[in-house]
Amino acid sequence: MVRYVLSRLLQAIPTLLLISFLTFIMGYLAPGDPIRMILGERSDPQAVAQVRRELGLDQPWWMQYGRFVWNAVRGDFGISLYNRRPVGDIIRESFPATATLAVLAILLAITVGIPAGVVAAVWHNRLPDRLSMAGVVLGISVPNFVLATLLILLVSVRLGWLPVAGWGAPEYVVLPVLVLAARPSASIARFTRTSMLEVLQQDYIRTARAKGVPEPFVIFKHALPNALLPVVTVIGNAFGYLLTGSFIVETVFAVPGVGYKSIEAILRRDYPVIQATTLLFAFLFIAVNLLVDILYTRLDPRVRLRA
Repeated sequence: MVRYVLSRLLQAIPTLLLISFLTFIMGYLAPGDPIRMILGERSDPQAVAQVRRELGLDQPWWMQYGRFVWNAVRGDFGISLYNRRPVGDIIRESFPATATLAVLAILLAITVGIPAGVVAAVWHNRLPDRLSMAGVVLGISVPNFVLATLLILLVSVRLGWLPVAGWGAPEYVVLPVLVLAARPSASIARFTRTSMLEVLQQDYIRTARAKGVPEPFVIFKHALPNALLPVVTVIGNAFGYLLTGSFIVETVFAVPGVGYKSIEAILRRDYPVIQATTLLFAFLFIAVNLLVDILYTRLDPRVRLRA
């Protein structure tokens, strides 16, 4: 187990380096001058040159990238070009909001998705199944920004039940969590249904029914635990998506999370923040997938991890 974890972490290093390099190069080759965007197009050339020297942007690209990697290894992601604050402080302040939305959304997705999948499998090809699958199609098909707009118009503008945007109180969490949980709920429901249908065809299920075991015991004690094993991977991937893919939702609802800060940094050409948040998202996605692999071996002893 330890050797496998170390092997996966070592494999992640080239991936993170490649992502950091591509992010740096795209920012370096992008048209425009971030210093002039900050100071203004009519700013004094001497002031622009001085700020560029202070931030090390007058050095060759390979020296800038090497300095970024060296500082990142030590946990120093530089200073924001826009507000001149340490990037690490910006991420530490914004990450709790992103993590809160992701955790609440995955819990809601599990709470909705697994029962919906079980109901669809038990009542296969009947009305509950068709209703569940219709919800799955909607959850997967409707983009986040469309669902967010509809909820804002209905719940906030027309009914006035919840605030449109903001952060800092429980009522601000409801709409973003509902939007974020829609797609994972649909995916979990679909995979739960497929896995349950497969398990319900197994011989031991037929044997349990032939022995007169009550149907609820057959479903929840014999079928569901085995059917949930493949769903663990779906839940893990969904959680990784929620942690790293909340840009649109955070922007629409003005949630001061990492995704919102990333969009701000892209619009402002704030390269240190862009590089740091990209690396953070890549690391989180790799870490979540590693944890899912480890959890899967705990749930299913037949699976063995090999470095």
